[in-house]
Amino acid sequence: MQFKHPEILYFLFVLVIPILVHLFQLRRFKTEYFTNVRILKELSIQTRKSSKIKKWLLLVTRLLLLTALIIAFAQPFFKAKDSKNKSNEMYIVLDNSYSMQAKGKKGELLKRMVQELLENTPENQTFSLITNNETYWNTDIKSIQKEVQNINYSALPFQLESAMAKIKSRKSTNNKDVIIISDAIGLKSKQLKSIDENFNTYFINPEAEQKNNIAIDSVYMSQTLNDFYQIGVNLKSYGEQDNAIPIGLYNNNKLVAKTLVKFEKSETEINFTIPKKDFNGYVSINDASLKYDNTYYFSITKPEKTNVISIGKTDKSAFLNRIYTPIEFNYSNSTIETLDYNTLEKQDAIILNELENLPQALVTNLKSFVEKGCNLVFIPSSESKITDTNQFLGTFGQIQLGSNQNANKLITKIAFQHPLFQSVFEKKIDNFQYPNTKHNFELKTTNPAILSYEDQSCFLSSIPNQVSNVYVFAAPINKMNSNFQNSPLIVPIFYNMSQNGQKTGVNALTIGENQPFLVATNLSKDEILEVKNDNEKFIPTQQILINKVKLQFNDYPIFAGNFGIYKKDEIVRNISFNYNRSESNLEQSQSQLLTDYKVVKSIETVFNSLLSDRSNDEIWKIFVILALLFLFLEVLIQKLVK
Repeated sequence: MQFKHPEILYFLFVLVIPILVHLFQLRRFKTEYFTNVRILKELSIQTRKSSKIKKWLLLVTRLLLLTALIIAFAQPFFKAKDSKNKSNEMYIVLDNSYSMQAKGKKGELLKRMVQELLENTPENQTFSLITNNETYWNTDIKSIQKEVQNINYSALPFQLESAMAKIKSRKSTNNKDVIIISDAIGLKSKQLKSIDENFNTYFINPEAEQKNNIAIDSVYMSQTLNDFYQIGVNLKSYGEQDNAIPIGLYNNNKLVAKTLVKFEKSETEINFTIPKKDFNGYVSINDASLKYDNTYYFSITKPEKTNVISIGKTDKSAFLNRIYTPIEFNYSNSTIETLDYNTLEKQDAIILNELENLPQALVTNLKSFVEKGCNLVFIPSSESKITDTNQFLGTFGQIQLGSNQNANKLITKIAFQHPLFQSVFEKKIDNFQYPNTKHNFELKTTNPAILSYEDQSCFLSSIPNQVSNVYVFAAPINKMNSNFQNSPLIVPIFYNMSQNGQKTGVNALTIGENQPFLVATNLSKDEILEVKNDNEKFIPTQQILINKVKLQFNDYPIFAGNFGIYKKDEIVRNISFNYNRSESNLEQSQSQLLTDYKVVKSIETVFNSLLSDRSNDEIWKIFVILALLFLFLEVLIQKLVK
């Protein structure tokens, strides 16, 4: 037991006074005579005994009364269990990602947690609130009441390590109390390592009652016909789904097609056929679980002719004339000697076909064009110098040519899942007529192979760029070395290698991934591009690249939807944004990873626990009650004891 005012205990010396008064307060008895002396003597003896008992009882009660009063004024207490952390700073990390849209026992998880914060956070409690997209430093619940009430779902997934980095950046001599409120969807053990072991960390893990969910995962171009597109919609089902659900296709907010989806397995595809022209719309389903993944926005721009140039000998490039037809392509061929470098910046794809030498001026230009969205296809020459070739390839990534191998090898393995073969094969083909090469270079790369030889070595691979690709063959494909030109594979491979998905495919970006986007337009020095729709507008980061503008969107927009890219009041291009689908599976909750942490049921429990552990047990009231009790005893003694 400790005292707030121990100096008051010196007043205990005052207890000597009543003791002295009682010891030296001697009363003399007068002698009075009566007729019956014996009876009077007995009465006198009894009176003296009872008087002494009464005095001793009064002395004890008064001593105890004074002692209790003095100790009460000294304010005794028992020290708190966790007094060393009494000055801790408090941080509340609130997961407001779209998985918190799931419903628990008392409604949507996020809304329930917000309500608990408002109801149970003490008004005098200073704290910092960190959500996925907002931060409020050193505030109290009364000051940010409106902001907390208006917390909405964020398109950014919950990133625990990002929140911890923000907390650690707040340098202080005090330790930190951290309350993390999350459903633990997608949580990983390596993220938990970002929590400082010195933090006093609590987890509140709200759980959804209903974990079944259906999500539109992606939309893609499944087939391109003369006058139509066939659009593929990929849907995923999490949990059991017994009933068919309606799915609708909308263009400019008008319904253009509708059907029912029945899930016989966890993943299914639905196809829609639309006219081959501009499309700016979405597909939508009705699912009562998570709502954020029920709509997928996308846009398609009416195709323009693709500009392709091959650099190499005319006879070796003749096969490309049959692939790049004038209906869809502006194709040309040039030898290295007659090449006009000014034409390169206008190309969508450049094919280097068996060049024996690579001029430094060409290498420098190609590096720049690839960074600006131009696809590059490299077909080696058997006469190439490996050292020079590898120096050239090294400017694009980790891919190198090894030794020249003189062996007849069959190309037997196809990476059907590679984007290059998207919508090419309806099913996996086993009885394929395999092409071959008579000699090839060993292709060394950490990137996956697109086509492979029978010995599992790589024949065709790629180096992906944010806005383009570099494709590298392991062998020349002229008719003297290979029959690859006669293979059915050559048309889809070269056709798709020349295509830029942003220019010819489905346009649907994911908010937060900051994927670069190229827009074919020219800007003057003071002009900028703006992205907007009826509900939101923002100016993206932009870089002018000759006849294109490279846009990056960072964490914008806030809400998914169809947008337009505008130059002043003129629309340049339609663009669509969607929420990340990584939290659609509510079975992904990793709450079992939290066993080493304090997991509590509610915010109220946290504050009650901190209050009880860090508050001293004040017991001065007990001594006041004792003092009153002794006072009452003294009154009783005065009245009842004779």
